[in-house]
Amino acid sequence: MSVISDPIGDMLIRIKNAYRAKQASVLVPHSNLKQALAEVLKTTGYIADIEKKGKRVRKFLELTLKYSDGAPAISDLKRISKPSRRLYVQASKIRQVKYGHGISVISTSRGLMSDKDAKDKKLGGEVLAEIW
Repeated sequence: MSVISDPIGDMLIRIKNAYRAKQASVLVPHSNLKQALAEVLKTTGYIADIEKKGKRVRKFLELTLKYSDGAPAISDLKRISKPSRRLYVQASKIRQVKYGHGISVISTSRGLMSDKDAKDKKLGGEVLAEIW
């Protein structure tokens, strides 16, 4: 088993590949950060459901993907803040993604949230990804 240097990037790529392969769901290894990211995606309408699977060491998250008329809910996504280059943003500098048609996932002092929630709560933080 190999060590993943960027677990968030791995999760995002698994989701992207599953959408491109028209799969109904995708399994990702569990962590609290990945679960929080999945919950942000669910509340913003990019995935349909989250379910925990497995026990102790071998825990997984099963993400049920969302389609409308055969088209995936996520057309593309991009990892912004990487382990090699972190990107932080102030609340006043949070920008829209694709003219408001996408979201940024921001890690704040109050947990992960979408760009709209962070701006409403006047919280800045690390921009993890953009999804549209």
